[in-house]
Amino acid sequence: MREIVGGEDLRACCRGDALCVWAARGLDGRGRAWASDDRRAVVVAGAALMARERLVVWGAPDAAIPLLRRVMARLGPDYRPLGDRALIDAVVREIPGLAAAGPFGWMDRHGFAGDGPPVVGEEAAWLEEGAWGEVERLIDTSFPNSYAKPGVPGVERWAGVRDAAGRLTAVGAFAWCAPTIGFLSGVAVRPEARGRGFGRRVGGFLVAEALRTHGAVALMVDDWNHAAVRLYEGMGLRYRPLGAARPRP
Repeated sequence: MREIVGGEDLRACCRGDALCVWAARGLDGRGRAWASDDRRAVVVAGAALMARERLVVWGAPDAAIPLLRRVMARLGPDYRPLGDRALIDAVVREIPGLAAAGPFGWMDRHGFAGDGPPVVGEEAAWLEEGAWGEVERLIDTSFPNSYAKPGVPGVERWAGVRDAAGRLTAVGAFAWCAPTIGFLSGVAVRPEARGRGFGRRVGGFLVAEALRTHGAVALMVDDWNHAAVRLYEGMGLRYRPLGAARPRP
């Protein structure tokens, strides 16, 4: 295997795969990447990526699994494999000590906001740091399992929308972004306000901002969350099934 140096080299090796490009985050010290000798597989190590050490795996299983074994031996057991669902299923079958986690998916859209379905986020806006206490209380109530919370490394900015009474009603964050991909996380709505369009407003605002500032937007979503999948598909994002692996207990 050989270590990949630079974003252009990475994009050539993984054929521009958005998940790999996002995990590497520019290979600027926050990510490292390796390719198999025949360039049929890539493994990207993302440190503190969505609150964990992760290994994004790409390529043909017969090339990707041996490469992953070598990278895992080098980096240790803290890194968790992540990739297309069929590939991770093969990883779990072939590498002892790993169990499947998930299922969930990746959604993304590339280009500018005017290149596809319109994205609208009326009434949502970026929040000042003074509102982080409100954000944390809303997340704890509405989405306690969120990886994105105020103060977590890699969580960059929070957006929100308020109701007529001025209460913070929906929030979402830019977190673990790559130079060319704005990543969304922590989108949450107060339980009593769900179904009234607040999630669409803050989600639309974040999608539009990511397309404007990064040229692409991406997020992770649980398979069971059909409402979120439909919401972002309506904004032009495409769904891609993923899998993850974790050490067996």
